[in-house]
Amino acid sequence: GRFFVYGSHDADQVPEDSEPLLIEAAMAFGTGHHGTTLGCLKALDRLAGEGFVGANVADIGCGTAVLGMAAARIWPNPVLASDIDEVAVDVAVANVKANNLEGRVICLEAAGFGHDDLKAKAPYDLVFANILKAPLVGLAPDMGTNIATKGYAILSGILNEQADEVVAAYADNGFSVHTREEIGEWTTLTLQRA
Repeated sequence: GRFFVYGSHDADQVPEDSEPLLIEAAMAFGTGHHGTTLGCLKALDRLAGEGFVGANVADIGCGTAVLGMAAARIWPNPVLASDIDEVAVDVAVANVKANNLEGRVICLEAAGFGHDDLKAKAPYDLVFANILKAPLVGLAPDMGTNIATKGYAILSGILNEQADEVVAAYADNGFSVHTREEIGEWTTLTLQRA
């Protein structure tokens, strides 16, 4: 889509008509090239192309914060990006600075929605969670209470054969499938809350 994710060694390759995202992954997951991250960026691009504007966005399990930064590049309001791993949060902060997005992407250390700042901004109209099946299933009830009516969840980190189980867990919490895309062995789900 509209995003071009690159490392500093590829700085001369950035297309003029793209939204550039400089990512130095270091010890955190999320260079933008893996099927899960790519799926999330494509899902974000698709929603934006449909006219959706994320006014209140969170990136749960943010890794490098690539998804939160992508949302901050195209929409005006600040994005909250959180990770359970302190090292990932440090990498996310460094990436936010490298992309001149300080104050636009706020990085927090938290498990799920377990931070006062995340709780205070709920409900969200879009939440990214590119983690793994088990924590995604565990987060389903919290997603149901922290995402606004008609809001979206973009989920990945899901092997293709696990996708139906994730869809079922979210259906039990008021979500339906908006789009579903497979890239290699990975599925990305865009779910909408009823």
